[in-house]
Amino acid sequence: MDRFADYEEFKALFFKLSSIDLNLYKEKQMKRRIISFAEKYGFSTFCSFLDAIRGNKELRDVFIGYLTINVSEFYRNPVQWQLFEKRILPEVSRLTNKRMEELRIWSSACSTGEEPYTVAMILSKFVPLERIRILASDIDVDAMDKAKKGIYPERNLKELPADFVEKYFTKHEKDTYILSEKVRNCVEFRQLNLLKDPFPKNMDIILCRNVLIYFTEEAKEYLFEELSRSLVPNGVLFIGSTEQIINYQKYNLKPLDTFFYQKVG
Repeated sequence: MDRFADYEEFKALFFKLSSIDLNLYKEKQMKRRIISFAEKYGFSTFCSFLDAIRGNKELRDVFIGYLTINVSEFYRNPVQWQLFEKRILPEVSRLTNKRMEELRIWSSACSTGEEPYTVAMILSKFVPLERIRILASDIDVDAMDKAKKGIYPERNLKELPADFVEKYFTKHEKDTYILSEKVRNCVEFRQLNLLKDPFPKNMDIILCRNVLIYFTEEAKEYLFEELSRSLVPNGVLFIGSTEQIINYQKYNLKPLDTFFYQKVG
């Protein structure tokens, strides 16, 4: 068989194995990522690689983590987080007639936890940590297990305001820091496949950042529809710095600010 000529067969078999539908991801981009990973481990066809991950759970878990593109850091794109703190949180609290601690917030592709923990630290400026509850989900269980431990390389904290680092982090081992248990207790982690599983409902704020760029247009349409349904009237969707929603009216949304869309009440 030609090298990596069996992608269609691989997609079907991998879906049965993992429930991850690769048809919903941009093909050129995804094929390139999978081939790079498979070649690193000495494989020259998709299906020979599939046979290997079917029988090797450790390799399969590493691959799924790689496939789901777990790139994260605290306070990523600081200007957006400053806007989130100074405008979005107070605005949503006012329009939904809820106190800050009552806001239902969902970090929908949380990876190793930097995003929901960033939200918790920002909220701690308004309410005590003991009253903060944030839902965080990801398809990758291993990534969320890392999040629960709260140990991060120093480079992941480089954008985080110094007062947060000083207040909530302790030096762990060489070039790593551990996050305060009080902050970790603010976040509930749950496995969720955005392209397959039911979404939580009645959310006031949803963060879906830096994940949409990997999906096909059809998958994006599905996601925008479902994300909008999950929001309460006047709720806000927070997307990534390289993303935008062109036909936002179609999803009952309107721009609130750059990268923030509000559900029309």
